[in-house]
Amino acid sequence: MGIRLDDGVALITGAASGIGAAAAVALAAAGARVVLADLQDCAETERAVKAAGGEAITVRADISRAADVQAVVDRAVEQFGRLDYAFNNAGVEGMAERDIHEADEAAWDQALAVNLKGVWLSMKYEIPAMLRTGGGTIVNGASVAALVAFDKNGSYVAGKHGVLGLTKTAALEYAERGVRVNAVCPGVVRTPFLERFTGADPEVEARYTAIVPMGRMAAPDEIARAVLWLLSAESSYVTGHGLVVDGGLVAR
Repeated sequence: MGIRLDDGVALITGAASGIGAAAAVALAAAGARVVLADLQDCAETERAVKAAGGEAITVRADISRAADVQAVVDRAVEQFGRLDYAFNNAGVEGMAERDIHEADEAAWDQALAVNLKGVWLSMKYEIPAMLRTGGGTIVNGASVAALVAFDKNGSYVAGKHGVLGLTKTAALEYAERGVRVNAVCPGVVRTPFLERFTGADPEVEARYTAIVPMGRMAAPDEIARAVLWLLSAESSYVTGHGLVVDGGLVAR
């Protein structure tokens, strides 16, 4: 039968494409009702969720804005009566291909506002909703960049390191109150997000793939399955953990 989240309500940020979209479909297929949050159009994800037999609503939101995040959580509770699961996945690339001394301050601020502050804001509003109904589980979208550094993208690396630290802190704070908090740390995943780094250039893609011991990029659904496990009761004794799903990249 596999992992089930029957009748649970799940919120996914960054749900329009890539890992977020794949997670939305995986959670819906496991029985969850899903709330899709993104600045981009989630119509394709919503269709995919419904094709998987699930129920979905979409809320347009900028997760770096507290009012938007609160509105998403409020809409989830208004529509479905509760919030049980959250995958805080939304993120931006940051100051790609720039040394630290050449980076633009506005680009730095935007990267940290979305990639780190956005995760904090998401938990700030998700956790009270979960506590009102006895608890829940959260997975924050980190990266292998939460564990190792990559040159020319300091804001992304700093933000993802911060996400992992914030995840551990939240796990400690709510461990006895019924809320588990973990992070997923993907490696090189074939998504529109990655294509913005590579420009869909086969030579650039080959360089990314070359750093992965398994010799290939992950598919988004491979990360989604890890998220599903972390959210489910199958991982009931796991909290404060950053689950690496990277084809062996950080094992080098």
